[in-house]
Amino acid sequence: MKKTSVSYEEGLKADLAAPKEAAAYLNAALEDGSQDVFLMALRDVAEARGIARVAKEAELNRENIYRMLSKKGNPAFSSLATLLESLGLKLAVAVKRVA
Repeated sequence: MKKTSVSYEEGLKADLAAPKEAAAYLNAALEDGSQDVFLMALRDVAEARGIARVAKEAELNRENIYRMLSKKGNPAFSSLATLLESLGLKLAVAVKRVA
């Protein structure tokens, strides 16, 4: 029997199609504290769902999504919220642990 393997990227994209996995992935990226890391993670989630599908559901232009999620991207809050909504996700605030 020949064993087939799945690349890391393919496995990640398959996992990120599930909202709970996507939320955990994005929360881990947020903990890094870098906007670049968060936008890269959000792009991974959007690509896992299909950028064209996400753009249609979010009523955003596909090219704008790519631009928004690029290394130089700086999305407006409303665009970010709309994109997350189309992915079945939302932003939330939590209390920071204090000593």
